[in-house]
Amino acid sequence: MNRILIFICLFFLGFSTNAAPQLEKQITHVLKKQILQEATWALKEQPVTITASISPRSAGGKNDFYSEGDYWWPDPQNPNGPYIQKDGLTNPDNFVAHRFAVIRLGKIIGSLASAYKLTGDKKYINHAVKHLKAWFINADTKMNPHLLYAQAIKGRFTGRGIGIIDTIHLMDVAQGVIVMEKGILPEDLKAIKNWFTQYLNWLMTHPYGNAEMEAKNNHGTCFTMQVASFAKLTGDEKLLEFCRNRYKTVLLPNQMALDGSFPLEMARTKPYGYSLFNLDAMATLCQILSTPQDNLWAYKTEDGKSIQKGITFLYPYLTDKSKWPLKPDVMYWNEWPVAQPALVFGANAFKQIQWFKTWAGLNHQPQVEEVIRNLVIKYPIIWL
Repeated sequence: MNRILIFICLFFLGFSTNAAPQLEKQITHVLKKQILQEATWALKEQPVTITASISPRSAGGKNDFYSEGDYWWPDPQNPNGPYIQKDGLTNPDNFVAHRFAVIRLGKIIGSLASAYKLTGDKKYINHAVKHLKAWFINADTKMNPHLLYAQAIKGRFTGRGIGIIDTIHLMDVAQGVIVMEKGILPEDLKAIKNWFTQYLNWLMTHPYGNAEMEAKNNHGTCFTMQVASFAKLTGDEKLLEFCRNRYKTVLLPNQMALDGSFPLEMARTKPYGYSLFNLDAMATLCQILSTPQDNLWAYKTEDGKSIQKGITFLYPYLTDKSKWPLKPDVMYWNEWPVAQPALVFGANAFKQIQWFKTWAGLNHQPQVEEVIRNLVIKYPIIWL
């Protein structure tokens, strides 16, 4: 996206450093052309679910999601033995076809729902339903509502709780259904919601889900974020309240330092990317869960930690990455930042024009697979 054109648009839309206008229309203005282009692409795409790609290493069946841990490699000392870990270094030979299929679904439903919100044209809903039925209703092609076999490690685990993070890309799908639900046949809508209800039940009762919920870093944040998103679709108020309490009593106080940083993410081999990722997840939680009666955007712990402080801490490094105080990430250092959802959600919540301008000038269509995988929300319009 051309930054000069963006700022010309912002000027004529009436921006000034002293004004704090309603931002949703400006956000729509920045994204409208891209959304309609992506929706035009999506209208031509046919459903492709996880059943189209099967790994012989999966311990599950054709309807079971399967992926392999990113940072696990063959052991040079024992090539046929269990894999060994290289933190932050992605093994390109691991099976990730199902993850890409879920990402593709998120792009299709996210773009169609966004285009429907912009235009009101039901053709976008009609085509989205074809994909939703293939993924969540049709017995031959649907994905089973669990992640028993996600992020497996050769010679060690057939699946791990850590793999639950692979379904963050279903959040744009769930929110897209909410946006389009009045145009979906009641029986189809009921079946789709039933799938997410079953998945939520698995997340909240299986040992993998329990382990992921208790993770002390971005995995714990992303678990709660997913539960919140899917509970919003299914109307599960108890789970929504559980997630609000989890954010206020566990995630924010235990993961954020007093300066707004995330120490556990800063300690990784990719501290910049992981810090952005966790901030995006926390901001998305605030976007999903905030109500007039319980506004997480305004919530502060007794010692002053808040989502605003988190965005404020990272913001200078979004505008000038050369100021980053730690070593560059071991991979994908040059690819970050992109149009981080924390910036646009935060700008809207706090009427921070500079945050909005920074978000507007960043890359809204990243092409690098690792960046796409770690961008928790790709269609902010459907969340506003």
